[in-house]
Amino acid sequence: MSRAASAATKPPNGAETLLRAAVDAGLEVCFANPGTSEMHFVSAIDSVSANTAGIKGGLRAVLGLHETVCSGAADGYARMTRRPALTLLHLGPGLANGLANLHNARRAGTPVVNLVGDMATWHKAADPLLNSDIGALAAAVSCHTHTCQPGENLSAAMAAAVAATAIGGEGASQAAGGSRVATLIVPHDLSWERGNDTATEANPVGSGTSGPAAHAPAALPHSQHSIAAPAPGLPAGAQRFVREAAAALKACPRGKAALYIGGRAALAEGEALLSCGRIAAATGAALLCENAFARLDRGAGLPDVQRLPYFPQDAAAELAKYELLLLLDARPPVANFGYEGGPSRLVTLPEEAVWEFDSGLVDLPAALRLLAEELGAAGITPGVNCRGTFCSPSRPPVPTGRLTAAALCQAVAALQPAGAVVVDESLTSGGSYFSVSRGCPQFSHLTLTGGAIGAGIPLTVGAAVACPDRTVINLQADGSAMYSLQGLWTQAREQLRVVTVICANRSYAILKVEQAKQRITLSNGKASRALTDLGSPALDWVSLAQGMGVPASRATTCEELVAALRTAMQRQGPSLVEAVL
Repeated sequence: MSRAASAATKPPNGAETLLRAAVDAGLEVCFANPGTSEMHFVSAIDSVSANTAGIKGGLRAVLGLHETVCSGAADGYARMTRRPALTLLHLGPGLANGLANLHNARRAGTPVVNLVGDMATWHKAADPLLNSDIGALAAAVSCHTHTCQPGENLSAAMAAAVAATAIGGEGASQAAGGSRVATLIVPHDLSWERGNDTATEANPVGSGTSGPAAHAPAALPHSQHSIAAPAPGLPAGAQRFVREAAAALKACPRGKAALYIGGRAALAEGEALLSCGRIAAATGAALLCENAFARLDRGAGLPDVQRLPYFPQDAAAELAKYELLLLLDARPPVANFGYEGGPSRLVTLPEEAVWEFDSGLVDLPAALRLLAEELGAAGITPGVNCRGTFCSPSRPPVPTGRLTAAALCQAVAALQPAGAVVVDESLTSGGSYFSVSRGCPQFSHLTLTGGAIGAGIPLTVGAAVACPDRTVINLQADGSAMYSLQGLWTQAREQLRVVTVICANRSYAILKVEQAKQRITLSNGKASRALTDLGSPALDWVSLAQGMGVPASRATTCEELVAALRTAMQRQGPSLVEAVL
């Protein structure tokens, strides 16, 4: 018998078994930064893709040069497809490198499946150099953490991990914005051993599995108006809840109610966002969204949504205008930080005035359609009888002259193509983009959900892999970009259609804003300058990008920026423009 024929008759090893199960569960992409303990998975990706090509399409492998690129890319991919990707990470330190963007994914409520190697079962007790408590690290961000055991059915373990990432999945938090990150830990020897797919399951998949009750941060308390049990469609109890909410909206004085949207309510898919706009138009309710939203579909013909202010006093003042609040797939808003003398919780309404709709507990688009019908809003048409609730087509003029942060935002909004995906980690420089882009051709807007900076470039990688036919634009603060600039190399390797606009103000400007907000005297001393300034030496983004294989240019005027953006948006692969502010 030939060596090839002999290999073909062998049962799959553990790595092949797990990846075949992932493909069977619908996973298509693996964002990877593997090491020694994941080498069998690297080989298995080829094997599984060869064996499944033409059936499910195999598993696309995308290399990231740092684990934060992999985890952030998986987040961006899931925000656009609403399906999980795999990450392949090297032991505990590799997972730790990816935790910042897994934190952002947790806050975004996006599904991710992490596949993390571990020491061989018989070697772990020796406490080798890279040994660590991977489960403890994973529990900080995961709704489901499981360490595979000898003799276990590995296909079932992978299927359980993927299932846990689904909305309403076992182990996943049912509250809005709850974690949908699952982490599967695989000892090295289990990846090379063969025959596990047919082994008797010695340990149930639940053994060693942790859910939110054990490890996730405590959820904020729900109001008394909260749909109480998961159910497909709209069962009688959910319908009653929706009708009671409709009655409360009808009874509320016009202009004194607000819809606060996030998650699935912010998406055009399934007409959830359209229903929100109709409800607002019919009732006069304000339409607000999270300041740090995972994804908001925006533009002409879609509802004109107001973004909740970032600073807590401003946000609390906005929310204080209303007597009734509907939380539509969104957490109750709280302050990002506890400022001296500032508020913590931003909603001060009594519980009976707060109604919560969570997509983990109800078919949210169906619930919103019923709510619109109950309010007589189903017949509202954008631009016809919507009372200005929906955006009319409009673009700002192309700016000229001095290049400022506001002009940068104006230029991007003036030039972005229909269907663009705008990944926004611009922080202080992008403050005006939300308002100037409201009437652009329809696009998807992604922001920094968990506050862990360095998400922007990785998010573009995942979004571009998910949507190869759409232009991805990254409004990117320069300081934050340095956390994950390795993602530019992945953009070049994969020839992703991404235009990165670096907002080069050469400082950690957000820290200066925070100093002023906290009434900290700016001493202009050596430490104050050193810890907020990025200009000595100045970062050369053109050289950095070109060194990663990404064509780049520098703009110091509006005319130069506009010309560079037009060229970049015509390119099929990635581009970077350093906008010197």
